[in-house]
Amino acid sequence: MPELPEVETVRRTLNQLVAGKTIESVTVTLPRILQRPKEPSEFADMLAGRTLQSVERRGKFLRILFDGLVLVSHLRMEGRYGVYEKDEPVELHTHVIFHFRDGTELRYKDVRQFGTMHLFKSGEELLLPPLNKLGIEPLEESFTLKTFMKVLSNRTTKIKPLLLNQEYIVGLGNIYVDEALFTAGIHPERTADTLKRSDWKRLYEAVRTTLTRAVEAGGSSIKSYVNGQGEMGMFQHELLIYGRKNEPCSKCGQFIEKTVVGGRGTHICTKCQPLRKIRTLKLQS
Repeated sequence: MPELPEVETVRRTLNQLVAGKTIESVTVTLPRILQRPKEPSEFADMLAGRTLQSVERRGKFLRILFDGLVLVSHLRMEGRYGVYEKDEPVELHTHVIFHFRDGTELRYKDVRQFGTMHLFKSGEELLLPPLNKLGIEPLEESFTLKTFMKVLSNRTTKIKPLLLNQEYIVGLGNIYVDEALFTAGIHPERTADTLKRSDWKRLYEAVRTTLTRAVEAGGSSIKSYVNGQGEMGMFQHELLIYGRKNEPCSKCGQFIEKTVVGGRGTHICTKCQPLRKIRTLKLQS
C-alpha cells in the first residue's frame, strides 16, 4: 500500500501534470470505487466543467481540489493515476477516466480494485469520513516532539501498532515504521508508556528524517508503485531493515530477523533494538 512518501510523490507529480485543466467529462467503469456519490452519472455530472486547481494530501489520501468541489482519493493496495493523450490505448483495469478539454486524460487504474473516491463540497471533506478522524501530519511544522509525545507517550499499546494507527499519526505504514524504529534503536514491541524522553526524541527525529528522505527519493517501489508519470520510486535501495530478513545489520552485523507485531510482518535487529524488561515492584501485604 502506498504510504505518505509515495502519495506525496503522486501529489507533486499530478500538480505538475494536471493543475489548471478543465474536465470535459468523466467515465466510470467500476462503480464500487465511488463512495460519495455512489451513482456514476451523478459523480460525472458534478465534475463536468470543473477546473482542477491543485492536488493536496492528507495522510495517505489525495485531495484533488476543483472549483467548489474536493475529490478525496485513496489508492489502497495498487491504485495509480496516470496522464495520457486521449488517443492512447486504455490499459486493462483502468476504472475511472477524467477527460480534459485539452485532449488529455487523467486515468485511474487499480488491479486490486480496493481504491476509493469521495466527492465533497469544498470544506466538507475535513469534517466527514474518511478524513475527519485522521491524526497529526509528521511532515508539517506543527509536528513537534511535544505534540508527538502528547499524542502517544501515555498509551500502554506497543509502539509499532500505535505508529500505524492513522487516528494518532498519519501516513506511516509498515515500511517506514520498521525503518524509523530501527533508526531510533527501539524494539517494536515496547509499549509507548515505557519509552523515556530520550527514546521519544530519537524516534521523532527518525520519523521525520526517514519520511523526508523517502519523499526526496520519490518513495519506495516495493511492489507496483509508480508516480503519475509511470516512474518508480528509488527509496527501496536505501532501506536499512525492511525486506532484509537474514541479511547482516548495517550497524552491528547481526542477522536481521522477521517476526509479527500487531498482525504485521516486522523486521528487527535484536541487538540494535533490544526489548528491555521493565521491572515492577510488588507491594507487600
